[in-house]
Amino acid sequence: MTELLEIQHVSRRFPIEGGIFRTSVGFVQAIQDVSLSIEKGETLALVGGSGCGKSTLARMITGLIAADEGEVLWNGQRLAAFSPLERAHRIQMIFQDPYASLNPKLSVGTQLQEVVRLREKQSATSRCIELVNSVGLPADVLSHYPFQFSGGQRQRIAIARALAMKPELLIADEPLSALDVTTQAQMLTLFGQLKASLGLTLLFITHDLAVAEEFADRVVVLRDGQVVEEGPAAVVLRTPKHPYTLALLEAVPKVPC
Repeated sequence: MTELLEIQHVSRRFPIEGGIFRTSVGFVQAIQDVSLSIEKGETLALVGGSGCGKSTLARMITGLIAADEGEVLWNGQRLAAFSPLERAHRIQMIFQDPYASLNPKLSVGTQLQEVVRLREKQSATSRCIELVNSVGLPADVLSHYPFQFSGGQRQRIAIARALAMKPELLIADEPLSALDVTTQAQMLTLFGQLKASLGLTLLFITHDLAVAEEFADRVVVLRDGQVVEEGPAAVVLRTPKHPYTLALLEAVPKVPC
């Protein structure tokens, strides 16, 4: 496989503000010297406990926040040199809360059309219908508003909006955590179908190790902003070498017999 994205020794810290004048009194090291790569066509799961830096790393890849140190490369080129639109053509992100990421004042059709017009010249209406159909929704959703849909339906709309840019890399940041178990299974099936039909590369951020083992090709385990273990999903999650990975597995609730 070919490396689509390469992260080289990136770090990021955030200031801690305090006092009357909100001056900086210290720093939190969110990401520390992280290096990893994502190969074209694979699904990489990024796992770890809350606050370990998973979402921060994802936002650094998309350009929502900048790295203090290190580089992110796209096909060997510095991603920081790309314009926001050039980056958006290549990488799209789906957030944990689809309602927060959608504009409640605009119809689904209006929100999709805004993105479609950034990417192509064909009829925006026909492309929007194609997009919602691709995520299992009927065309009439375009005339409705986000609040009129369930959490699972809103997540499908968010995916359709991301796909409007025809990205090569799709980052899904805890996309299942706000959904019930049945809807989670449906969403995983959808991701698999879209990956196969569109040739997508997926970075799947999750705290659910069972999902990571079932769905991902490889797993990267993050702890306190550092990579502690990585490798094939079945190997890492069945025979972990690092104590933290083992602790994550042991923390998974067991159903009593």
